[in-house]
Amino acid sequence: MALSDHLRELRGRVMRAVTAWVVALIVALFFFDQIFALVFEPYKQAAERLGGDTDTQATIAGVGGPLVLYLKLCGMAALVVTSPYWLHQIWSFILPGLHAHERKWSRVFAAFAGPLFMVGVLVGYLTLPKGLEILIGFTQADLTNLVEFGDYFSFLVRTLLVFGISFEIPVFLILLNLTGLLPGRVIGQYRPWFIIGIFVFAAIATPSTDPFTMLFLALPMCALVGVSEVIARVLDKRKAARSPYSGLSPDEPSPI
Repeated sequence: MALSDHLRELRGRVMRAVTAWVVALIVALFFFDQIFALVFEPYKQAAERLGGDTDTQATIAGVGGPLVLYLKLCGMAALVVTSPYWLHQIWSFILPGLHAHERKWSRVFAAFAGPLFMVGVLVGYLTLPKGLEILIGFTQADLTNLVEFGDYFSFLVRTLLVFGISFEIPVFLILLNLTGLLPGRVIGQYRPWFIIGIFVFAAIATPSTDPFTMLFLALPMCALVGVSEVIARVLDKRKAARSPYSGLSPDEPSPI
């Protein structure tokens, strides 16, 4: 296929993805109240837990703030809802250039990456109220903490992305194992360092300073690394069994 044909196909897929997003955006505008309630719920829970000890209030800055709020929330919701479609468009554009074995493992990657990411996002959403409670709780008694909604929304998105991407660790470890760069025995050998690195990462990445939120991220990541090690060792055994040199001793002389 000529380069111009590739570019035309790319343009067509981008246009289809954008059209789907615009349609989803228009539909999302009619469900703004439900979307806003879902996004605002972690802050409401944090404010309720703080009670009268800390004075905090959510605000919108600027005359055009409400309109920007509408478009930002509905645009993000449309992007999430249409993600299976535009990811399929990306996949369909890349797929013809892959070899048969690459297609096989890329399908496995896609099958596990999506659900793991969503589980991570869910865990992040459930732990976010506790993190907000602790951070806002540092406000002095004589002060009012004014939370600008745009900043809060950016903070929420970053937190959910950190949790979602963190849960992709087993997928990347197994992909490295399939390429032969990371044998299962190496994962086991450096398991203590993996655990230390996970806890350091969780301490830095979580929004609050309490140990509970850190554990909510670190413990599932440690469990996923353990599962990755088991799967990697199984794959290594299968590759060794298929090797023409399996069962041979390194001290056995060659028949040549």
